[in-house]
Amino acid sequence: MYKIATGRVLIATLLAALGLQAQPAGTQGGDARASSTAVINVDAKASATAVFKGDTAVIKGDWRRIGNSLIDRSLAALATGPVDRVWYSADGSQLLIRTASGSVFATSDFETWQAASAIPPAPVARPGAATLPEPGAVTRSARSNSSRLYSFAKFVYSSENNGVSWDNLTAFRNTSIIGGGLHDLAVSPANEEEAAVASASGVYRTVDGGKSWSGLNQGLPNLPVARLLSLPSGDRGARLGLRDASVVEWEPGQKQAWLPSDNTEYVMKDLGLRQALTATQGVRVTAVALSSEMVYLGTADAQMWVSTDSGQTYSTKSRAPQGGPVERFWTDPADPRIAIAVVGAHVLRTMSGGAVWDDMTGNLPDSAIHGVTADRASGAVYIATDQGVFYASADLDILGQPASWLRLGGLPEAPAADVKLDEGAHQLWAALDGFGVYSTLAPHRFRDPRVVSAADFVARAAAPGSLVSVAGARVSSGQAGNLPVAVLASTETESQIQIPFEARGSSISLAVSSGDRNMTLPSVPLEAAAPAIFVARDGSPMLLDAESGVMLDAMTPAHSRGHIQILTTGLGRVTPDWPTGIAGPVDNPPKVAATVRAYLDRQPVEVTKAVLAPYIGYYLIEIEVPKIVNYGPAELYLEVGTQSSNRVRVYIEP
Repeated sequence: MYKIATGRVLIATLLAALGLQAQPAGTQGGDARASSTAVINVDAKASATAVFKGDTAVIKGDWRRIGNSLIDRSLAALATGPVDRVWYSADGSQLLIRTASGSVFATSDFETWQAASAIPPAPVARPGAATLPEPGAVTRSARSNSSRLYSFAKFVYSSENNGVSWDNLTAFRNTSIIGGGLHDLAVSPANEEEAAVASASGVYRTVDGGKSWSGLNQGLPNLPVARLLSLPSGDRGARLGLRDASVVEWEPGQKQAWLPSDNTEYVMKDLGLRQALTATQGVRVTAVALSSEMVYLGTADAQMWVSTDSGQTYSTKSRAPQGGPVERFWTDPADPRIAIAVVGAHVLRTMSGGAVWDDMTGNLPDSAIHGVTADRASGAVYIATDQGVFYASADLDILGQPASWLRLGGLPEAPAADVKLDEGAHQLWAALDGFGVYSTLAPHRFRDPRVVSAADFVARAAAPGSLVSVAGARVSSGQAGNLPVAVLASTETESQIQIPFEARGSSISLAVSSGDRNMTLPSVPLEAAAPAIFVARDGSPMLLDAESGVMLDAMTPAHSRGHIQILTTGLGRVTPDWPTGIAGPVDNPPKVAATVRAYLDRQPVEVTKAVLAPYIGYYLIEIEVPKIVNYGPAELYLEVGTQSSNRVRVYIEP
């Protein structure tokens, strides 16, 4: 059970694990704003300041990486993308590889990789083996006069007698423990017991003649990203479509690798749809977008077709004069006649359902464009190119308006495969070939701030006492109606404020001061309770084991009959009343006035505690995990009155 005396330690442990700062109980938030309450979502510190690099302005900023570049494919070690060449330096002190995308990397310590400019040597097969272990197998050795050989085809083999007999080194139940698609093998010139293999799953190495294998994929930027399919939402994580048509997910709470996910939707709505349209239309379809009854279809030779009857007929056909394949479409969900297409190195827009396309390429570099997303309300357009991510502000209702593009700095130097905005256009997400997924505050929010929940960065109703963030502004002071709000923390990108416990009405309007400007932000619905569970950027919920204080995730699951602590906001008034802007006490904290209900996989569970946490705007809910049969990931959410919280994922074991 949760012990109040250790509450400060438990929550501080969690905040430290997420890289957050915290204000101790009893500190007055209104008077100590620079060091006040825990700061959520301050990882996207992109400044609106632009610098010039060549002819293109660059917005400086930091991004938060989601996950890594490893994939769990149930092999001898974690995998990554395909590697087609592997070789050693002449003295065996360095191993070099070339990925399928053409990048070359080298390692000397077999733990860290560095980009290299070396040219792979011509592969040399060892001739003269007495037999081959498989038809078409390729042999390798460290020295031409050595009787020890290695060979690879479906599996890796070794021979101590020049190929008279072979031992299979990687077979287990007729599958390879280092994956399929073996492309190359190299033997160390310094040690015949050491060999490295390039495969469709990365690079693997043995130092004992094949008795055991280890992966060398940790830190290798070789995740073969093709599409950013979905963002973290509820109890689901970010999902990527890879170049081999497989789908992987970074599950909330995951710490090790991307996990394979069902690719049916990806195939049906994208790959399969393009293949089907290619067959029916007689032209290779490279992009398709469906919105209401409108269908946008793009081809490999820069044609753009538009249908207004769900694809039965295509009434509008045009060809981009610049040529190149149509890579992607974006359509306005509210009015699909407004769309953007990226074709080769060009960006085109239409207001008329494809009747007229206007070139808004502007000052973009001559670089292939792979993805596009936009927010019509603000006019923000973002594209993913071989030279990174770019942003422009354009009126999507006016043709002919020139666009001026800014490159977004702070990302690794790698081609960007895709970009997406979250549902409220508050966060920008980018998928980089080799590196994976990154997110940041969308730069257009610097000129158009919005109020979002501090728990999950989603625009939702607030409640008396809620902790909210102003995304896109450093707030120095604020008013909620005629009530002052406690400004708890401010950065260049966002500020956190607490809605007064005394707030009443059906909505609340916030007037804030930020630098030399005063703003009235769009009103926020006000409910008696608007519960929200705090989550990290990758969707990991802020959950603790009540007994140990350890944060719960995929590696550290909860247990049957154990107790889980949930950090939330938006639970409304407490008893006895508590002042706004002051952290709850460690001892005898005020209780939530309303009844809090909790659900695991939609089944009610016992709530053993619902109180203010010793941090401003936070509530602590404790539940008991029932004795259950179906262990594994479970959906967790709260209800207060008629209002439900966001859904999060919790992992449970016996």
